Amino acid sequence: MDESGGSGQPRSGTDRPTKPHAGPTAQTTGPTIPDPHENGTPAAAPSTDGATDSVRQPAADDPAAQDPSTPDTTPAPAEDPASGSETGTGEVERPPAPEADSGERADLPPPEAPREPRTADDHRTLAHSGAPKNPPPQSPQPRGGLLMGRPFGVPVYVAPSWFLVAALITWVFGGQLDRVLPELGAARYLVSLFFAVAFYASVLVHELAHTVAALRFKLPVRRIQLQFFGGVSEIEKEAETPGREFVLAFVGPLLSLVLAGLFYVAMQPVEPGTVPGVLLAGLMVSNLIVAAFNLLPGLPLDGGRMLRAVVWKITGKPMSGTVAAAWVGRALAVCVLIGLPLLTQSGALGSSAEDNVGMDTVMDALLAAILAAIIWTGAGNSLRMARLREHLPDLRARTLTRRAVPVETDTPLSEALRRANDAGARALVVVDAEGTPLSLVREAAIVGVPEHRRPWVAVSGLAQDITDGMRVSAELAGEDLLDTLRATPATEYLVVEETGEIYGVLSAADVERAFVKAMARPS
Repeated sequence: MDESGGSGQPRSGTDRPTKPHAGPTAQTTGPTIPDPHENGTPAAAPSTDGATDSVRQPAADDPAAQDPSTPDTTPAPAEDPASGSETGTGEVERPPAPEADSGERADLPPPEAPREPRTADDHRTLAHSGAPKNPPPQSPQPRGGLLMGRPFGVPVYVAPSWFLVAALITWVFGGQLDRVLPELGAARYLVSLFFAVAFYASVLVHELAHTVAALRFKLPVRRIQLQFFGGVSEIEKEAETPGREFVLAFVGPLLSLVLAGLFYVAMQPVEPGTVPGVLLAGLMVSNLIVAAFNLLPGLPLDGGRMLRAVVWKITGKPMSGTVAAAWVGRALAVCVLIGLPLLTQSGALGSSAEDNVGMDTVMDALLAAILAAIIWTGAGNSLRMARLREHLPDLRARTLTRRAVPVETDTPLSEALRRANDAGARALVVVDAEGTPLSLVREAAIVGVPEHRRPWVAVSGLAQDITDGMRVSAELAGEDLLDTLRATPATEYLVVEETGEIYGVLSAADVERAFVKAMARPS
């Protein structure tokens, strides 16, 4: 079967696109290739080499053809977001585009790194030569620390920060054991280390509850990470309904309460004041604290997600729920920063005010500051992730795709570029005699060929073979589009219609820029 779906007849070299190109006008120094983000539609250009023209011309009623405001800047299809995942962006210096010589034909533009959004009259000229200084960055693979196992198929990592917390718990709990069981001597630290491991095993059970619920709702979970002050289940997609969001958040604290109850039951036959009795009591209390802390109604805690679900149910808007729960989370961070040291100093947490002086006061203030920072940062990240998901539907393969011209394998590069400029295209697809797409000519390879050698260089020598993962449906959008690009990292992708017709070429750099621009827009 012909994957291009083309059935047209060969056209002469004087043919022009049936639909006028709405890109920028040509400059006096030579024609420029129109930016697809400014005309909105990647129209396929005609073939002039006698091969079957298998590139689809967008119809006049095509919604993509009438959208003049295509996003122009975006993030690399990277890790996430996830739901559980947060990404940052950095500024990359953009090299200036070389000017075209007067009276000479310009060529395809070099790939650009993420940069500031362009204004309507900001368009680029076509580069003649030179290698790109800033190729599109590749998304780094996520690193979670030490891999401990894969329960339910989900990898569990222990972050390096956990070892610091385990040492801190061992030291603090060991000091308490010295007062309760002084006969243990130095062995109390071994008992304390066992308590630290058992406590984080309880935290893992808490996170596994979230994971099992997410998998039950068919939400992919990237990983579980045990880290400083607890654990994180990185769920890659959002729950579809507020009811599922509520259940997904509540099962964690519920399992912690169940564990506290089990440790309480296990304490009954054990004699108080013994090592087993002290360990069981400590685990019971710690799980109660984990459950109570996570039920506080502010993001990023489970109680904040439950509040978000309630507001979402009332208003019908998930973003409204996120905003409300995030701001409650920030207020909660301020309360922890100020209130926890005051409670400790007042003796309300079980010790006399006279005992809470000196180093203990400093440690309490430091602990409060760390907890407040974690909650405040988590609330802000939740807002950013919600804005990301809100704008993800703006990323559509159909509107981000560049125009393309089909050329046969033995076509000289100079001739291929001439056809691309005449058609207002910014991509080249190498096809066979029947019009079936074989490979994509890489932008980086084009700009690396000196202009005087281009008449003797065939496009096939600059092309990358099209694999299954590099064939993208024009209907992809949002998270589905990003997931598809992440699965097969490449600089360019062939975009096809459901019928198999070539729609154009999608550049990963264009997706990055569109993502950044979408995130910059207010919600």
